[in-house]
Amino acid sequence: MVERSLNRKGPGVTNGLNGKATVIIGASSGIGAAVATKFGALGARLIVHYNGNPEGAEEVVANIRASGGTADLVRGDVSERAEAARVIDEAHAKLGRIDVLINNAGAMFGRTSIADATDEQYDDVVDLNIGSVFFACRRAAKIMEAQRAGSIINTTSVAARNGGSGGAGLYGSAKGFVSTITRVLAKELAPFNVRANAVAPGVIMTPFHQRYSTAEQLEGARQGIPLGRIGTPDDCVGAYQFLADETMSSYITGQVIEVNGGQIMP
Repeated sequence: MVERSLNRKGPGVTNGLNGKATVIIGASSGIGAAVATKFGALGARLIVHYNGNPEGAEEVVANIRASGGTADLVRGDVSERAEAARVIDEAHAKLGRIDVLINNAGAMFGRTSIADATDEQYDDVVDLNIGSVFFACRRAAKIMEAQRAGSIINTTSVAARNGGSGGAGLYGSAKGFVSTITRVLAKELAPFNVRANAVAPGVIMTPFHQRYSTAEQLEGARQGIPLGRIGTPDDCVGAYQFLADETMSSYITGQVIEVNGGQIMP
């Protein structure tokens, strides 16, 4: 009986993301772009959000459409609370519902110790890394409560657990908030059949590290990774796919999946 049940789930069965209305905040490059490209290939109906990189976002959408997928663009500065809510509302209007929300916007705004951090840097880090998640989730939560279904996936970081490498403590602290609010959302939204989880990338070669990390810092990080290499955006995609696809993860909520090559082992 077990074999017959498993055999029904053959290669012809539609994957759990096909047709899912998916919003990816911060999808013009790096991890967000890789996730959007994969989800598009799996048949998700996508909103690709961007702010400062229109060329990258347009390329992501063009590639998805060229491969037969469905994707539209929404622009907005999600570090501004009203803009974060507007992005969610605009995405909802375009898609008709929101099945999956992925919050992936984030930046470090330079490396500095806490003692030397400026007020401006504090505001920038908090507004983008915390504010974008809080305000997007607050708006999307109402939509998903009304649907009585949905999945929120927040991007946190290995820095949320280890404090970050030199000068990344403010960023790591902000990502600690993201990890915690994910667990709060999981508890608050569970009665509405809405799940909330997070992915915590380790050292992943994206424009983020190209901007904020030196070659020496990256090599030092590599030496502390058991798998012996820096990660790529594609290394992270499977975790988002797993958490978004309720056929694989319907009983998983409030979790943070670490994608770091063994750098930190829970």
